[in-house]
Amino acid sequence: MAPKTARARRLGIALRAHREAAGLTLEAAADEINSTRSTLSRYENAQTLVSPATARALLTLYGVAAEEVAAAVQLAKDARKPGWWVSYSYLLDRRTIDFIALEAEATGIANFEPSVVPGLLQTADYIRAVMLGGPHTLSDEDVEQRVHVRLDRQQRLTGDQPPILDTIIDEGALLRPVGGQAVMEAQIQHLLKIGELPNITVQVVPLSAGYHRGTRGSLHILEFADPEDPIIASVETVAGQMILDRPGDLRTCTKIMEHLRSVALSPAASRDQLVRILKGR
Repeated sequence: MAPKTARARRLGIALRAHREAAGLTLEAAADEINSTRSTLSRYENAQTLVSPATARALLTLYGVAAEEVAAAVQLAKDARKPGWWVSYSYLLDRRTIDFIALEAEATGIANFEPSVVPGLLQTADYIRAVMLGGPHTLSDEDVEQRVHVRLDRQQRLTGDQPPILDTIIDEGALLRPVGGQAVMEAQIQHLLKIGELPNITVQVVPLSAGYHRGTRGSLHILEFADPEDPIIASVETVAGQMILDRPGDLRTCTKIMEHLRSVALSPAASRDQLVRILKGR
């Protein structure tokens, strides 16, 4: 099953909207193209990639204008192009692959982490320490492959048309000696350096903020260039990455992120705090 990319989601939303505008049920539309209700449902929910030919047949059935049909067919073709993460499908679980696929297309990424440095800002040695201390026993080769996956994800930050990345880190994550003192010193120095990039903002929630709405877990909110692509939220649990796209969940996650920005130090004050933490080690 292909990852639920932003392009696949956009196409699914369009298929559903046009079907409903045409006044057709899933059953009726499926009968017209000799398919099944469940198959069309999977197309509309981006659980299965729709072929360009099927997209054309459905939208023609729905009476969509020729130029819109052509655009959707191209979108179907683009959605089927494998991303770099596909080569790691054997290594990572489906939820993680789905998240990476969405992250790779996001133009705006907001991330709060209560326990670790955000993955997109981790150094290689920090990543190794996290992998070795994780819930699974990994071989040295598995650890290195996962390090490469995370470093590959980071390449967008300094490439052409990089996403806007707003990160908020709980100070507790910066005081936790992941990998030892030398690894943490290098990690904080990396945060100071990469935080100078115009597309990256680093904020710290100080311990003095006490208990706050993000204390329970990490949170990602992804935004996309196409206004038809709704935002996506993701939380990480002991069961793995969970992607949230229901309006109620998204409103809650957005409010939590706004709260975290309000209790976090400003970017300038956060930088000063990072320097103090570094000097105190």
